[in-house]
Amino acid sequence: MSKRANPDIRREQVADAVIEEIAAHGIRSVTLARISARTGLAIGSIRHYFGDTVREVMRFTLSVLMQRAARRAETMSDDPVARIVDVIAFAAPTTEQERRENIALVEYRVLARTDAELAADVAATSLAGAEVFLSLLRDALADRSVDEEALHREALLLFALVEGFSFSSALFSAPLREADVRAVVTAALQRLRDAFPPSSEAVEGAAGTPEATEESRSHR
Repeated sequence: MSKRANPDIRREQVADAVIEEIAAHGIRSVTLARISARTGLAIGSIRHYFGDTVREVMRFTLSVLMQRAARRAETMSDDPVARIVDVIAFAAPTTEQERRENIALVEYRVLARTDAELAADVAATSLAGAEVFLSLLRDALADRSVDEEALHREALLLFALVEGFSFSSALFSAPLREADVRAVVTAALQRLRDAFPPSSEAVEGAAGTPEATEESRSHR
């Protein structure tokens, strides 16, 4: 590794080493010595970028994992329903690299149960994710008659679907198939939309379309 390497690049390489170590041996196996062995960096160099303990390395790696997951969802469809499919498909680990990153993220979340500092970071991300799904679902069901309480329940259900993909994938030896993820989410959204009747505004709007007028004439 070049001595003139960009500090940001080196920090990201350290994060990658942590991810690989967690995927191979678990989060509690991470030490400065193991990171050094995976990166080829001296322990002193790692401390130069992160301080004297492995703690800051671990927090930085968690932030990298979250940023990468968010970046995968940057390109989404304009259609409200398709946007939800996109978000869940991008969040689900469907490549080998995403599978390893997901394993690391799952282990962080389990550790956060007894680690107050990590818990704050993980909880903030989970809360933000739940709010995103609520907003997306509100758009997707804008033409349906659904109250706010039901909307929150359905958003929670979709978030649980993402959680299910994440935790089950961490136990599999291969990534999920994107086609399978998209098919499952599409079917779930169709059942969800079918569960709520069209809103009065949607019915009135449909009644004025040429298709609706022609259909009305054909039944006379």
